[in-house]
Amino acid sequence: MPKFLDVHSLKDLDEETLRKTQNLPKDEFGVTHDNILYNKEEDKFFCLLDAPNKEAVVKHHDKHGFKCDWITEVKTTGS
Repeated sequence: MPKFLDVHSLKDLDEETLRKTQNLPKDEFGVTHDNILYNKEEDKFFCLLDAPNKEAVVKHHDKHGFKCDWITEVKTTGS
């Protein structure tokens, strides 16, 4: 499955909420979180996702009320 990286405003999310989000099962768009990285000082969080396509990533975030600043398909050297 393709992997995507995106970025958003962190807003008022805390680490526990991000951790719970990361562990959610695959949604109706076929999206799962590999990892979430964040920086409170810069008000940013990054999602590394498994998704069938970019449109699924957009729909996934729209459902949760997050607008992506950008989304890009990525390759990884990890397993």
